[in-house]
Amino acid sequence: MSIILKAENISKQYRLGQVGTGTIGNDLNRWWASLRGKEDPYLKVGAVNNRNSKALEDYVWALNDINFEVKTGEVLGIIGKNGAGKSTLLKILSRVTSPTTGSIKTRGRIASLLEVGTGFHGDLTGRENIFMNGAVLGMTKVEIKRKLDEIIDFSGCEMYMDTPIKRYSSGMTVRLGFAVAAHLEPEILVVDEVLAVGDAEFQKKAIGKMQDLSIGEGRTVLFVSHNMSSIKQLCSKLLVLENGISIFEGEVNEGVDFYISSETKDLTEKATHFNKTNSVKIIKGEFFVFGKEFKSNQSILLGEKLDIFLILEINDDIQDLSIAFDILNVHTELMSHITNEDDGCYFTNLKIKSIVKIHIRTDPVVFTPGFYSVNLWIGKGQDETLYEIKNLLSFYVEQGDFTKRTKRLPKHAKVYLNSKWEKNI
Repeated sequence: MSIILKAENISKQYRLGQVGTGTIGNDLNRWWASLRGKEDPYLKVGAVNNRNSKALEDYVWALNDINFEVKTGEVLGIIGKNGAGKSTLLKILSRVTSPTTGSIKTRGRIASLLEVGTGFHGDLTGRENIFMNGAVLGMTKVEIKRKLDEIIDFSGCEMYMDTPIKRYSSGMTVRLGFAVAAHLEPEILVVDEVLAVGDAEFQKKAIGKMQDLSIGEGRTVLFVSHNMSSIKQLCSKLLVLENGISIFEGEVNEGVDFYISSETKDLTEKATHFNKTNSVKIIKGEFFVFGKEFKSNQSILLGEKLDIFLILEINDDIQDLSIAFDILNVHTELMSHITNEDDGCYFTNLKIKSIVKIHIRTDPVVFTPGFYSVNLWIGKGQDETLYEIKNLLSFYVEQGDFTKRTKRLPKHAKVYLNSKWEKNI
């Protein structure tokens, strides 16, 4: 397969703070450097693109020296945390903005779907926007007319085609935008995380369409997503960005594991407390497995049970106290929601300065082996938040002998369902 897209030394620098092109002094320095054939002096400065740190310089490198190439028919997945530079890279590839340094070499037409409703006009109907957006993307009027029925059918918005799209939901707008871009028949389709706005049925349809474009028609797709299952299902190659720098390029499963391991480091940090009202004080919170205290980042075997002990001091009169635990996987997907209502255990008419002691024992933990974290929520009824703890506990699940299978449980599964088998031969 021939190379259809090549990025060489792509960097993008932005000025922090007030929007503008800079000062007259900066412009004169740049002009004087160019007269002498020297490099722009402001390309040598700039902070690393770390959104969590305080800005100490006037410039930031949103991308820094990115290199990769994509072959015809490949699907390149681009992943990374929020602010890693993914959308900036796609905007450069789509020629929405230019790189500060480096170059992009492509062959063929590029169609982009970067943001919800890009290029749509709210006062125009869905049908009118198809023609306008198609023209913006490079389709001729004859081509749009020929594909109009297909686009409308794919979008699933036929009833609203003659309604102004300002009355569409964000999901309907995404459906229409993706339908137009997908039927452009581009050599390269660039898709940002916008599919997350659509419902499950549309996401499945969109991924199927992208697979048809890449496998069936030999089109190239660049796909940004935080959904690792979509990345694994669709992509043939992976690029991982962190703080504007490429930290991995290669095989998809290996790249996802690499990304997850870096994410896990953040999740293993200490618990973060959010005391909203001072109505509740947590005196003690402990976890035990088989009578032994269980600390963060330890391992539990598949099928073992957790014991949770809480002691709360009530600093206000509370009519209805609710307690809930959320267990999340490494992708921050909710695996289980545990609440006092599950067992009909209610905390009512609590008086100020009263002490509440709680013991919770779970059923066997049957999440597939991997990394998990636990958040705690305490509130009045189901609405008002009194106290939250993010990452109260983080732990690993290992396979053990709860199941008799000798092979490892598949990573893409989420819960192990135990089963009993009988044979009659």
